Amino acid sequence: MNKKIGYIGLGKMGKGMTLNLLEKGWSVVAFNRTPEATKEVAEFGATPSYTLAEVVENLESPRIIWLMVPHQAVDEVVADLVPLLSAGDTIIDGGNSLYKNSIRHGEELAQKEIHFLDAGTSGGPHGAREGACTMVGGEKDIFDRYEELFKDISVANGYAYVGKAGAGHFVKMVHNGIEYGMMQAIGEGFEIMKKSPFELNLSNIANLYNHESVIESRLVGWLETAFKEYGEDLEAISGSVKHSGEGLWTVETAREFGVLVPIIEGSLKFREDSQSNPSYTGQVVSALRNQFGGHEVAKKND
Repeated sequence: MNKKIGYIGLGKMGKGMTLNLLEKGWSVVAFNRTPEATKEVAEFGATPSYTLAEVVENLESPRIIWLMVPHQAVDEVVADLVPLLSAGDTIIDGGNSLYKNSIRHGEELAQKEIHFLDAGTSGGPHGAREGACTMVGGEKDIFDRYEELFKDISVANGYAYVGKAGAGHFVKMVHNGIEYGMMQAIGEGFEIMKKSPFELNLSNIANLYNHESVIESRLVGWLETAFKEYGEDLEAISGSVKHSGEGLWTVETAREFGVLVPIIEGSLKFREDSQSNPSYTGQVVSALRNQFGGHEVAKKND
């Protein structure tokens, strides 16, 4: 296949994935709403474009264009792109979009003979740069056509076709809901240990847990890193935890399906309540979000 791709959105994830693609031999035509980010990746070999029209003009049909923009911006970007594209071109939404919107995009673009894939992408900025876990929905033959792309952006065996349009973002949404519950349990457990009478070394315990215990995980490893960076009291970390939407979507979808999700629902409510009731559990969860996703962690006094 022609390893040339348009890439729209050069934030924390987009910049890393663009550099990853360049190292894998891809020719990347890059665009960001703020031109400074475009100029930055151009220094590494990307072809800079400063309008969507330039992106399209710098690609040969059949084009592949990857979107890595906030879910609120996808409709606008797609609407602006479509008049510029040709039949047979492909749009891939790699951000955290609601799966119902991806179903709609698949249907609407099919009417214009433009292909659509939704690629749920996990791993945060580090995964985007070094290899992500990628969950792809859409037309199976289009996935097959561009499978090398998903192989190149992912860790070994870290990508899969999961179903028709919307399935990729659906699987990623549920992934994030599970993530909420796992992070909550870690936060609660470590708060219990912090308040125990044993004067425990929490950093050592995080390290211990990550040596063949049942709860060994990247999350526990990231917590150990956070303890080393911020100290076990996590005094610089806010105990008020933000949420970016996917946990809420998971809870709402579960209600639609008649599925009880008390763990995920409870972890979402904890984040909402933490805005007025910060805690050490919240500090742990905030620290984890910072470690894997680069999310900003506000100081307590801010």
